Amino acid sequence: MPPVASLRLSFLATTLALALSADGTAAPVIFSTSGATAADITGRVNDFRNALGTLNPNTAGSFGSGRREINWDGVPAGSSAPNSFPANFFNVNSPRGVVFSTPGTGFQVSGNSADPGSPPVEFGNINATYPSIFGVFSSPRLFTAVGSIITDVNFFVAGSTTPALVSGFGAVFTHVDLANTTSIQYFDRNNNSLGTFFAPNIAGNETLSFLGVQFSEGPVVSRVRITSGSQVLSSSTSTAVGLTVMDDFIYGEPVAVPEPTAIVLLGTGVIGLCGILGWQRRAPSGHRSVDQ
Repeated sequence: MPPVASLRLSFLATTLALALSADGTAAPVIFSTSGATAADITGRVNDFRNALGTLNPNTAGSFGSGRREINWDGVPAGSSAPNSFPANFFNVNSPRGVVFSTPGTGFQVSGNSADPGSPPVEFGNINATYPSIFGVFSSPRLFTAVGSIITDVNFFVAGSTTPALVSGFGAVFTHVDLANTTSIQYFDRNNNSLGTFFAPNIAGNETLSFLGVQFSEGPVVSRVRITSGSQVLSSSTSTAVGLTVMDDFIYGEPVAVPEPTAIVLLGTGVIGLCGILGWQRRAPSGHRSVDQ
């Protein structure tokens, strides 16, 4: 076989595997734990980090592998409580390839007592009881949707509007007191669900829980939906039951969604190899494989 054809076949095998796994056949590997302190969950969090790979810098573009993280603690005072948090902050201000959305009214990152005006920490600006309910994994800031328990996380090549896929996503939660309530749902590039997974619950206040799911086939996740507890944060909270907010996000390096590489012959289910190779020959000069 000519060398060029051999290289094309190798490329096609890789990208076709990505395409097939992105259509809902991805196998999940679950990492989860809970505890009273950050030290109690750090080991399992580190297991997830190591599974995803090396931590990449907060710069635009895609490194093709490794991971990104958000710990909220570097968010400036102007984008923290009592101010709203911009949904695209971690794709524009500090490029990490995520944009948030919610059916609520927006987002908020909790205050830092060192900020101008010394705002209350851990969403004490919303309700004075919250600092005694929530704890932190990485101090001092936490994250929440406002007016909803739903946060959608959409992935992009960092600093761009190019849709991207990641190999896994995990989050630290605080005060997961109810079983089978706080969850992360994963979706492929066709918006098919890859499964809903629940964070482990633990009794008490200022506790921490971690849930991360990695998909062994590689980058297949286009977005996740996080459900944080069962109760929306409010100034009129009468009970702590079901109140949950988020700390660190950890996820695979966002890589561009691969273009279709296979032509399936209708009625036979046989891949048209010649058609595939022909498509490759006609690909524009700027075409890149997902690992560049």
